[in-house]
Amino acid sequence: MYNISHHGAVNGVTGSCHRLTLDSGDAILIDCGMFQGAEADLIPDGHSPIDFDISDVKALVVTHCHIDHVGRIPYLMAAGFSGPIYATEATAQLLPLVLEDALKVGVTRDESLINNFLRLLDKQLVGVPFKQWFTPDGFEGLQVKFQRAGHILGSAYVECAVGKTLRGSKRVVFSGDLGAPYSPLLPAPKSPYRCDDLVIESTYGDRCHEGRKARRKRLQATIERCLRNRGTVLIPAFSIGRTQELLYEIEEIIHRATYKSTDDEQGALWESLDIIVDSPLAAKFTAHYRSLKKLWDAEARKRLRAGRHPLSFEQLTTIESHREHVQTVEYLANTGKPAIVIAASGMCAGGRMMNYLKALLPDVRTDVVFVGYQAAGTPGRDIQKYGPRGGYVYLDNEKIDIRAGVYTLSGYSAHADQKDLLNFIRRMRHQPKTVRIVHGDDEAKNELKRHIQSQLPDSKVIIP
Repeated sequence: MYNISHHGAVNGVTGSCHRLTLDSGDAILIDCGMFQGAEADLIPDGHSPIDFDISDVKALVVTHCHIDHVGRIPYLMAAGFSGPIYATEATAQLLPLVLEDALKVGVTRDESLINNFLRLLDKQLVGVPFKQWFTPDGFEGLQVKFQRAGHILGSAYVECAVGKTLRGSKRVVFSGDLGAPYSPLLPAPKSPYRCDDLVIESTYGDRCHEGRKARRKRLQATIERCLRNRGTVLIPAFSIGRTQELLYEIEEIIHRATYKSTDDEQGALWESLDIIVDSPLAAKFTAHYRSLKKLWDAEARKRLRAGRHPLSFEQLTTIESHREHVQTVEYLANTGKPAIVIAASGMCAGGRMMNYLKALLPDVRTDVVFVGYQAAGTPGRDIQKYGPRGGYVYLDNEKIDIRAGVYTLSGYSAHADQKDLLNFIRRMRHQPKTVRIVHGDDEAKNELKRHIQSQLPDSKVIIP
C-alpha cells in the first residue's frame, strides 16, 4: 500500500527528510532539512546534499521551519523539484525568511539569485490550516492533515491517510519535532486518534526534563550567579522558537523580581539589566510571533490582557545593523557591563553569536548558558564539553581559549522528552503497529526503543 524511506535524521538529529511512496509510484517528502555539525561533514565537497532520486516526488510537506527540517529545499528545487510545498499557514509565513537568511549566510549574497528563488518558492508554497484534511495535487488515495506539535510557532506533526476513503484508510504519522508540554507560548501537542505506522523523533529519548517552574527558577538562579561576575551572559539560541521562549520567560522573571520580590537588591538587578537580542532574523520572527497571537496558549493571552508585553518589554534591546552589532561586541568586551545577549546560532555554528564568543570566551567575567541541544561536531558541543575544564574551541579556524563559565540548562528545551514521547504514543486510541525512531543520537534512539517496545510489546519498533 505504501513504503517509507529516509534521506536524513537517521544517523543523528539533523537533515530530517522522509519519503512516503504509494503503490502508484508517486511519493511525497516530509521535510527536507540541512545536515549540521559532524553530519554535514559526510557530504563530499562539491556534491549536492540531494543525493537521492526525486523523479517520483510530487509534493513536499513541511512540519516546521527550523533549518534542520527545511534547509535543503533550495537544493531540492535546484535539482528539479517543481511540485507544491505544503505547510501550515504560520510556517508558510515564516519559511521565506528562514530560507532567505540561509542562502545569504551559506550560499550567496547575490540578490537577484535569492529573489529568483523566493519568487519560485512563493509559487510553490501552499499554506494550509491546522486540522484540515487535504489531498496533495496529483494524488489519489492520499490525504494529509497538519496537527499542532507545540515545538515552535506553526509547527505540526503530519497525519497521512492512505486509501480511497478516510474510513478504512491506513494512518501514517510523522512527528516532526514534538514540543514539551507546558512550554512557553504554545499549546501542547495532542495525540492523533489512531496511527498504524509512526515515524517519531528521539532527540531526548533517553532523558526527562525538569518541570516548567523548576527550570525557570534554574534559569533565574544561573543568570543571577553569572551576573555576580559583573560580565556578559551569552545565550546561543535559534532565531525562531527558542529566542521567543527565552524572552517570554525572562519577562516573567523580571515581572516577579520587580513587583513581587521582597529582595530590593534582586529586583533592582533585574530592573536595570539590559536584555539584548542581536539578530535581525530573530527580531522579524518575534514580530511574527506577536502578530500571530491567536496561536498562543491561554497563559500567554492572559498576560496580554493584563497589559504585559511578553515579547516586547522595557529592558529589551534589538540590534539590527552590522555596525551596531560590532559596536555592541566591543562595548561589552571593553566595559564588562552586565547584560544578557541572545543571538544565533543555537549551536554556535554561525551567526552573530560567533563574534561574541570570539571576543568574550577568554574573559573570566563572561558566562555561556546553553538552553538547547548541541549536536556532535558543532562548536556548541565543544564549548559545552571542554569549557568547564578550561579547554579551547576552534571558531572560524581560530583557536579560542575558554575562560568563561559554561552552564547547561538541559531542561530548557522545545523538544518533548522521553516521558512526553511515550505519552504521545500511549494517548493514541488506536496505537501503531510499527514505530520508526529517527532524529536522535544512538543512545537516545536505543533507550527510547527499549521503552516503546515495553509499552507496545506486539508492535514492531525499528531504528532505520
